[in-house]
Amino acid sequence: MLVPVTSALTRSDPPGRLSRALLPAVAVSLSAFFLFGPQIAVAGYALLLGGLVGAYAVDRALAKDLTLIGIGIGIVSTTSVEADLRWDRFFTIGTVLTLAVAVPKLVDRYVYRRDAIMFPWRSGRRWPPLEKAYVVLVPLLGWMILPFYFVRSGAYLNWPHVTEPSELARFFVAVNAVGTWDELFFICTCFALLRRHFPLWQANLLQAVIFVSFLWELGYRSWGPLFTVPFALLQGYVFARTRSLTYVLIVHLLFDALVFLSIVHAHNPQWLRIFVY
Repeated sequence: MLVPVTSALTRSDPPGRLSRALLPAVAVSLSAFFLFGPQIAVAGYALLLGGLVGAYAVDRALAKDLTLIGIGIGIVSTTSVEADLRWDRFFTIGTVLTLAVAVPKLVDRYVYRRDAIMFPWRSGRRWPPLEKAYVVLVPLLGWMILPFYFVRSGAYLNWPHVTEPSELARFFVAVNAVGTWDELFFICTCFALLRRHFPLWQANLLQAVIFVSFLWELGYRSWGPLFTVPFALLQGYVFARTRSLTYVLIVHLLFDALVFLSIVHAHNPQWLRIFVY
């Protein structure tokens, strides 16, 4: 649940105090940009440490939540997440991403003794027509945008050229596993924790910086942020509206199915001639 935390900071506080609370959060988000984007480790870790120290100076509750986000970012930064299907990298990246979700969750539950990080698989509500339409619209947009992006920008070269059945199966598993992890970490962890302290639009922008920076390292480069930024913002907004991990995950995995097909087609143009670009 996205429930605001009882904190020394509230949204009715003077703008100056809220601005002081925002600065450490911005620093933590920007640390991900430097760690995953240009990969300037010194700047990234300096921003992360500075953001956490600044948060403790402003508000302990904010500092606790930013620390959990920082733990996740720090764990991910210990290895390259560039697409690599070799077995050793497959398991290394999988382990690191699992720890980046599990460790903040365990700290939240057993050290902080609370349940601020939750994975709400069922919201107990029906999907209204607009949400059903969105589920159909997302893969349609993926079919229109993704092949054009991967082929015209050459970004498909950031993913391995796979042709063997075992490699294709591993690639499909990896795409879906990373897509699931995206929602568990960026939305259910980063966004949910930030939402406890900041208005929706601020929390959403902060999580989107972390989300898109990771996707850049993963391989969505060139002009990829032109669609990864809106996608990250929409996922945060939709989660805030639906309170359903299941819903945002279905949307994400439908989109990722088109990612998988587009990359395979880009590497093997004679395959999957279902795209127009």
